[in-house]
Amino acid sequence: MSTPPAREQFLVISVLGSAPMELTNVLCRASQESRCSVVSTRLTRHGEVCALVVQVAGSWDGLARMETSLPTLAKRHDFTYNLTRSLPLENRPQALPYVAYVSAAYRPDILSELCQFFIDHRVELENLTCDTYQAPQTGGTMLNATLTVTLPAGTQISWLRDQFLDFADALNLDALIEPWRPQNP
Repeated sequence: MSTPPAREQFLVISVLGSAPMELTNVLCRASQESRCSVVSTRLTRHGEVCALVVQVAGSWDGLARMETSLPTLAKRHDFTYNLTRSLPLENRPQALPYVAYVSAAYRPDILSELCQFFIDHRVELENLTCDTYQAPQTGGTMLNATLTVTLPAGTQISWLRDQFLDFADALNLDALIEPWRPQNP
């Protein structure tokens, strides 16, 4: 009879800095040197600053080594960071992943209104991307948002889709909600 593997634990590290490739390299190398593994990562640029979020998995002592190395790395590579221990996301086998796409003339309330709609319908947010740009024809500021959401088990999809489209029409948003599909390489 074999011994069960040690319970894997997670550390989520958010980093702000100015060199995206260097930040990613430094954190991935530190994870490897701490005998941990990178589970997921997201990097985005915001002006001259980039934001990197990394989820690292490992044993408690591996994560402790990773935590201990961060202050020195932050000073040496000129970044700021925040970290927290995390539990794995609970398995939701009946949940349905969907993607909502929204495009509209920019207004500061759009994102909060979208979030409130989904909160009111007990829909969980998994991922959000939002960008603004200048419309070529009018020069007005436009907003594009993509929300990956998880519908709770038992949700009547056609009813929710109709509710979402009515909501979008009332706010003058060009919107679509459809099942999430994995990207093929």
